Amino acid sequence: MPRPATLLVLAVLLAAGAAGAAGAGGAALVAAGEGRVASVVDGDTLVLEGGEAVRLVGIQAPKLPLGRAGVAPWPLANEARAALARLALGRRVRLLVGGRERDRYGRRLAQLYRADDGLWLQGEMLSRGLARVYSFADNRALVGEMLALERAARARGRGLWANPFYFVRDAARPQTIPLGRFELVRGRVVAAARVKRWIYLNFGADWQRDFTARLRLRDRALFRTAGRDPLALAGHRVRVRGWTERYNGPMITLSHPEQIEILDR
Repeated sequence: MPRPATLLVLAVLLAAGAAGAAGAGGAALVAAGEGRVASVVDGDTLVLEGGEAVRLVGIQAPKLPLGRAGVAPWPLANEARAALARLALGRRVRLLVGGRERDRYGRRLAQLYRADDGLWLQGEMLSRGLARVYSFADNRALVGEMLALERAARARGRGLWANPFYFVRDAARPQTIPLGRFELVRGRVVAAARVKRWIYLNFGADWQRDFTARLRLRDRALFRTAGRDPLALAGHRVRVRGWTERYNGPMITLSHPEQIEILDR
């Protein structure tokens, strides 16, 4: 049986007539057709009859090599693909879009719902702990709802949340934060400062070694509108997500407010 949480959003959309219904970030979700699932590539990508590849926008499932030399599968990648296949293979699905409609690979970006019973595929994968929320500034619809489902799965230790590869990292231990990966990092913001065209959130006293998050100054208004003014975050405990890189210490660059969750309010 579909989980009630994964059906809730579709019920709201249907009540609103689907087209024009509001998603997170003020985006409007618009019906964009339907099709039958012919194959499943991995835990967040499938192919419809006719050959169109569709990426389940807003989530990231554990990755498979998919023919890339030297790339190892992430833990639970096969389980995630198998779960999506059980949920969708051979079924008709409805596509709803609420932002950028194709990625750089030409795949369709959509929220997907089974046509016969309304099961929200993104929501179900998150609820099972087989995906993480993975959003973009140009595709923010339903991210708030997805974050809530992710939090519930993490609290229960479901799926990938029981595997150390996906543990939320501690900002107070920057040496343990992997680089070049999509990570979630939790900690207290020690200082927030504007430096030229950037705003920096420092999670330690030594900015040359400690974890830092940053965003472009021009994006501050977007964060403030969402109630997450970055320059007001000093002293708050937060969880941030994004791709890590080394810039002095480990760093994540933020582009939209859903990448920051404030944990102490």
